[in-house]
Amino acid sequence: MTTPAIEISGLQKRFGKQVVLDGINLSVPTGSVFALLGPNGAGKTTLIHILSTLVAPDTGSVRVAGYDVVAEKDGVRRSISLTGQFAAVDETLTAEENLRMMGRLQGLSGKAARERANELLQYFDLVTAAHKRVKTYSGGMRRRLDLAISMVVYRPVLFLDEPTTGLDTHSRRALWSNILQLAAQGVTIFLTTQYLEEADQLADTIAVITNGRIAAQGTAEELKSRVGNEVVELRNEKDEIVREIPTDGSIHGIRKALENLAKTAPAGTKVNIRRPSLDDVFLALTTTKMEVSSS
Repeated sequence: MTTPAIEISGLQKRFGKQVVLDGINLSVPTGSVFALLGPNGAGKTTLIHILSTLVAPDTGSVRVAGYDVVAEKDGVRRSISLTGQFAAVDETLTAEENLRMMGRLQGLSGKAARERANELLQYFDLVTAAHKRVKTYSGGMRRRLDLAISMVVYRPVLFLDEPTTGLDTHSRRALWSNILQLAAQGVTIFLTTQYLEEADQLADTIAVITNGRIAAQGTAEELKSRVGNEVVELRNEKDEIVREIPTDGSIHGIRKALENLAKTAPAGTKVNIRRPSLDDVFLALTTTKMEVSSS
C-alpha cells in the first residue's frame, strides 16, 4: 500500500489566545491533487506553513513525504516545493536568469542549470519572453515563472497557496493547465484557493475548512450531494439572484421551495432550477445564511 504524501492527525495551532487550527485530520494520497477551500482567516495559509516546516504545530502528528515536520525538517524540505500567494521572483532579472540562479542555488552545475532553465521556459510557455526583465511581465506570466522556479529541482510534493489570486480568466486557466500537467507526472499537489471553480476543475479531493476545523471532505460530487439534488433560484428583473433554496430534488421538495418563494416574490421575478455547485457547498458550510428546505 502506498504511503500517503501528507498525513495529518489531531493538528492544533494557536497564536496567543486565538485558536487557528483545531484538530485537523487529513490524508492526501500520493500523486493526487488536493484542494483546501475556506474563507479568509480560516487557517489555510497557517496549515501550508506547518506542512512546509515554516511554522511548528502545537500538538498532533504531521508527516509529509513520510517525514515528520518537526523531527525531520530536512527530509520534508528536500521533498517539497512551495509557491506562495505572491510571485517570488527577482524583477530586475530575466526569466532565464531567475531560473538559472535558482538552479545554481539548489546545487546544479552551470550547464545543468542552463539546460533545466530552457526546459522549464518551454514547459511553461515563456520562451518568447525568456530574455525580458520580469518587471515587464503580466501577472499570469509572473505566476507561471513562479511555478517554474518551484520546479527547478524535482520535488514530489508541491504546495500552492492561492496561486491564481488576482489573475484574469485566461491566465488562470493557463496556469490550471500547467498544474494538471504536473499532476499527470506524479507530483502530489496541495492547493489552497478561494475560487470554487478552481477546486472543481483541478482537485481529486476537496476539503472545506472553517473556524480552524475541517467541515467536510470528499470529491466535488460528494460535497455537492450534501447540499441537495436541486437548487431553486429566484432572480429579479435584472436577472440577479436574490434568493436560493436547496432541495432534495423530489417533486415535494421543489414544490415546497416554490411555495415558499411565492409568498414573498415581487412581481417580475423569475424562478430557475439547477444542480448544486461548489458555491452552494461553500456557503452552506461556512455561513449560516443559506436556507435549507425540509423534504
